[in-house]
Amino acid sequence: MPTYLVTGGAGFIGSSFVLGLVGQKGVRVINVDALTYAGNLMSIEPILEDPHHTFVRGDIRDAEMLAGLFREHKPHAVVNFAAESHVDRSIVAPDAFVQTNVLGTFTLLQEARSYWSELPEDGKRSFRFLHVSTDEVYGSLEPGEPAFRETNPYTPNSPYSASKAAADHLVRAYHHTYGLPTLTTNCSNNYGPRQFPEKLIPLMILNALEGKPLPIYGDGMNVRDWLFVDDHCAAISTVLRRGRPGETYNIGARCEKTNLEVVKTVCRILDELVPQSRFRPHESLMVFVKDRPGHDRRYAMDSSKIETELGWKPAESFESGLRRTILWYLEHPRWVESVRSGAYRDWMKSHYGIA
Repeated sequence: MPTYLVTGGAGFIGSSFVLGLVGQKGVRVINVDALTYAGNLMSIEPILEDPHHTFVRGDIRDAEMLAGLFREHKPHAVVNFAAESHVDRSIVAPDAFVQTNVLGTFTLLQEARSYWSELPEDGKRSFRFLHVSTDEVYGSLEPGEPAFRETNPYTPNSPYSASKAAADHLVRAYHHTYGLPTLTTNCSNNYGPRQFPEKLIPLMILNALEGKPLPIYGDGMNVRDWLFVDDHCAAISTVLRRGRPGETYNIGARCEKTNLEVVKTVCRILDELVPQSRFRPHESLMVFVKDRPGHDRRYAMDSSKIETELGWKPAESFESGLRRTILWYLEHPRWVESVRSGAYRDWMKSHYGIA
């Protein structure tokens, strides 16, 4: 039975990937997550008792724990989602990003290499180590510049993107130095169900529903390429099956939107879906706040390589994906409540000046 060791599988993208993977017949998943503030067991509640899913609370910096999992479960592939991923938090507390994103990835690579080196030849050939990364490693684009390609130089501008760039370089080095069959995916901004509400889209949804301010950095003209999380997970599965070891694949939706466009679209859909809201029109809640330091102006991904070589394309439009996302948050108030700890409220108050 194919066995996948998935790290960060209780987080936003990781939980979506694991839920889809466990739904396939004849697949076993070992799910490792440290359950920091952004990890939530409720996100994987439907599969917690599934015999084909094993959850392990653990930190990817724990070499002994990882070595034990490799020995016991003998995975055919590793998919590394585990990461600190919020730019604002990296500006305030960069040390956690270096610890998890750099040292954690290094430790995982070390243990994977040790396990892989002892496999028989056919096992070595079929094994894969897939590292999930971000478009932010490429830096910022000016209006009219072509979208990022896999050949773009790395120019990270925040502690978060610098830590992910360092991890990407380690993954590349382990392939070229040791022959470990690695794959790297660099994705654009994800959105969808189960995203922790510090990120733009869930923050706007939940604040609007409660009549709270909708904080927009600067002039709201920062541009991102928006990718629905299930489309991203389908792309990762495609790269695992058909990607060439040692290669990098950019994953985007060719869906560039300004932050202001995103917020206004969220408000419009909420006006439609929650007509009884006393906060309609929800756009009236928008407020512009001081821009964050080093805020990259534009990201855009050229997905030509994965589209032409592997045949992947996104299934959702921004409108359909956003509607699915908003409906999920409306239908899952228990999940929302579960993530609203005191630590989360304190973070929002200290960073945006709102509770």
